[in-house]
Amino acid sequence: MVWSFSIGNILGSQLRVHATFFLLLAWIGAAAWIEAGPFAALVNVIFVLTLFACVVAHEFGHALMARRYGIATPDITLLPIGGLARLDRMPEKPAQEIAVALAGPAVNIVIWAVLVALGAETDLDKLAVIEDPAGGFWGKLAAVNLFLVLFNMIPAFPMDGGRVFRAVLSIGMGRVAATRAAARSGQALAFLFGFIGLTWASPVLVLIAVFVFIAAGAESAEVSLRDMARHMRARDAMITQFETLAPSDRLQAASSAVIRTTQHEFPVVDPGGGLRGILTRTALFRSLNEGGQMRPVAEAMTEGIPAVALSAPLDAALDALQDSGAPAVAVTDLSGRMVGYITRENIGELMVISGRDARR
Repeated sequence: MVWSFSIGNILGSQLRVHATFFLLLAWIGAAAWIEAGPFAALVNVIFVLTLFACVVAHEFGHALMARRYGIATPDITLLPIGGLARLDRMPEKPAQEIAVALAGPAVNIVIWAVLVALGAETDLDKLAVIEDPAGGFWGKLAAVNLFLVLFNMIPAFPMDGGRVFRAVLSIGMGRVAATRAAARSGQALAFLFGFIGLTWASPVLVLIAVFVFIAAGAESAEVSLRDMARHMRARDAMITQFETLAPSDRLQAASSAVIRTTQHEFPVVDPGGGLRGILTRTALFRSLNEGGQMRPVAEAMTEGIPAVALSAPLDAALDALQDSGAPAVAVTDLSGRMVGYITRENIGELMVISGRDARR
């Protein structure tokens, strides 16, 4: 994820922190300092860090359950509004998806139970004074964990309850239709959160509403895209008319190619025709802004471009794009020669066109 960086590996997954998370800590600390002094600021920052440790544990609940079904979790990212475990894929069997979805809230229930057993008082009213350092540290932490369970089990995307809702619906109506229904439920919830946030002047609730709305729509689009991609081949989506660059070409020559073509990516091939990398417009413009007109293309291109065969399912290209983070996937013939390439954008365009044709 952009603007995030790794702080280590835990249980086989990379733990990452988004830069905006530190803005949240700074904002909470500054607000508490202004309101009640440095001690309150310290207590509140420690509370937020402890809370996010619970969030990390929640995400590892998902990750470890997914691992039981052979699904890896490359990384977990801490965001100001919570955590995000990036699974290689979501299990498509309803029972497995329900198990993965419930594993996260189950961790919060265990944390709550342990805190209560150690003497913490669970009172959801404590959430109203969560910023008060005199409110009881462990009691507030227990209350927040209980709240996380209740909040996450709302039957709407992208909450865990939405995934359970989707899994149950998919038994009778299919995964795509079930995802669409759960996504609409999530977006309706986002409008409610946004309205309440604006009414109560709560920027955090408005931020959550925006995140929920976007994430619900993205989930629905992704599942629809995957479903259509299963019925197509790489050759159906590849770009076949394109200009190439040589590794030794100067970026000045590449900029001329940008002007005379509509390409956003330029394959960089060696004299023998082998693919060395991809030069994107973004990388080109960044290098030109740094005064590198005479630098060779090889210094600005993206290397390690994955490849799929002409006859490979299109969703294999999607997997390669997601797993590698590359701007494109090369499409090769039986001899291994590149005959085209695929980007996520042109897959999306193909899906839009195919969807319109299917409705006619």
